[in-house]
Amino acid sequence: MTTLSQNVPNPFNPTTTISFNTAAVGRVKLSIFDATGKHVRTLVDDNVSAGVQSAMWDGRDAAGTAVSSGVYFYRLTTNAVTHTKKMGLLK
Repeated sequence: MTTLSQNVPNPFNPTTTISFNTAAVGRVKLSIFDATGKHVRTLVDDNVSAGVQSAMWDGRDAAGTAVSSGVYFYRLTTNAVTHTKKMGLLK
């Protein structure tokens, strides 16, 4: 079973770690979105091994610009499932 863990720490400043567990080898996409649903950054978009994986987010968008404080969502998508969780960035 594929699972998505709560980011640690939450709320965070300046970085947080997002862990997930995949049941099988396969394509995984882990993306960050702001509270309006706008895509902020993709942290993982690759084939990964089965088991526990993690990615770090440094509070920056795809262009490398620091984002503002607020609520953000992270979404894990595989061929079989999609999971979404909420996190907070405090500056």
